[in-house]
Amino acid sequence: MEFLNGRSPGKFLEHTASELGCSITAQDLALHLDKCDEIRHLREQFLIPKVKDLPPSDLSLVDASEDCIYFAGNSLGLQPKAVKKYIDDELDKWAKIAIHGHFEGRLPWAFAENCIENIMAEIVGAKVEEVALMNGLTVNLHLLLLAFYKPTKSRHKILIEEKAFPSDHYAAESQIRLRGYDPKHSLLLIKPREGEKTLRHEDILSTIEREGESTAVILLSGVQYYTGQLFDMAAITKAGKKKGCFVGFDCAHAVGNAELYLHDWGVDFACWCSYKYMNSGAGGLAGAFVHEKHAHTVEPALLGWWGHNLKSRFLMNNEMDLNPGINGYRLSNQSILLVCSLKASLEIFNQCDMKALRKKSVLLTGYLEYLIKYYHTKDADNPHRPYINIITPSNIKERGCQLSLSFSIPVREVFKELEKRGVCCDMREPNVLRVAPVPLYNTFNDVYRFISALGSALTASQHSNGTQTSP
Repeated sequence: MEFLNGRSPGKFLEHTASELGCSITAQDLALHLDKCDEIRHLREQFLIPKVKDLPPSDLSLVDASEDCIYFAGNSLGLQPKAVKKYIDDELDKWAKIAIHGHFEGRLPWAFAENCIENIMAEIVGAKVEEVALMNGLTVNLHLLLLAFYKPTKSRHKILIEEKAFPSDHYAAESQIRLRGYDPKHSLLLIKPREGEKTLRHEDILSTIEREGESTAVILLSGVQYYTGQLFDMAAITKAGKKKGCFVGFDCAHAVGNAELYLHDWGVDFACWCSYKYMNSGAGGLAGAFVHEKHAHTVEPALLGWWGHNLKSRFLMNNEMDLNPGINGYRLSNQSILLVCSLKASLEIFNQCDMKALRKKSVLLTGYLEYLIKYYHTKDADNPHRPYINIITPSNIKERGCQLSLSFSIPVREVFKELEKRGVCCDMREPNVLRVAPVPLYNTFNDVYRFISALGSALTASQHSNGTQTSP
């Protein structure tokens, strides 16, 4: 990050506060950072929920008229303001011209998703012909594994994280069973070292080196959903290819969050959802990637009408003229309503670039990290004071915008108290609060307000529970 000039985000913040003549904990710093934010106008294109409208809010504790503190974009992104208009336009088209909507208007239903795939391709660092918007994430993962996972007696393993997202774990297990193998022997789980929460990069590479010749597919997250750890996808891909493995990534928590260069890295395949950082709404249209080098060598195992070449698709001769690459994996037309909501979000992304978003994100999350450590580090002189451990790596190259927090008191109580105070974040069993300031719409003042709410929540939780457990 050039703007840091080799400094950590914390040192940059300390220097900025010193120049302002204020404490790093002062709201003046947050307001200054917001004023200097070159992409702050993007927030105006989203609908920010009001505290009064959130079901858990306790209006005796908070100002009902304020915007909520929304740090849950890693679970569900906020709604772009343009979504309603775009959906209403298509409903109106359906009402007025009915079947003609398939090929008429700005967004013809028959190939509407193709109209926005260029923007998505740019976000994931791919060529347009390497990206398809279709289905849901797990459906796409199954389609890709059916094509790329071709086990043999000597090479039959799928390598995943021990704590991969359940859908990925289940998909890998079921694909192994489908091919007649046993997950007990063919599902290779990589886990952190004893007493550690995140995977060491060198351990991932050493596992690939040791197990690579018996591994058919390496399937890892781009960003680990629970810990927030950003993996070195380029190095993992290089190591996997050296051992003859296919390398794929679930980029659900990476797309729109980290800079991706799927094509240049030589990733074989990838898939992602679009309702987290891509803000397309619950169950939104997912994406898939197949590198162009496999366009004519790795074909889909399951076929559908939409995988047929558009030029001859409507001849209806039942003779498949398969599209090359990822376009051959398409099964059917996509819901125009899902296309509309994703289109609204992608148009916002198109007003900046991932480098600008990442620049803000590094500082925004760095500010959050600094203040959490400042106020809530374990104090040996005050053993009964609640404290927080951040399990997400502190190295900015190893994380996106999310911080995963564990607490010395029961996390569920803290979560409930935060919700009462108009905070939206995400609790995950067994003991983690995931907090994600999203650069598209979150502000530095959001972070300042969150820290204030967090302090109050910890105090209230401690009084209501009266017990202490180590994270």
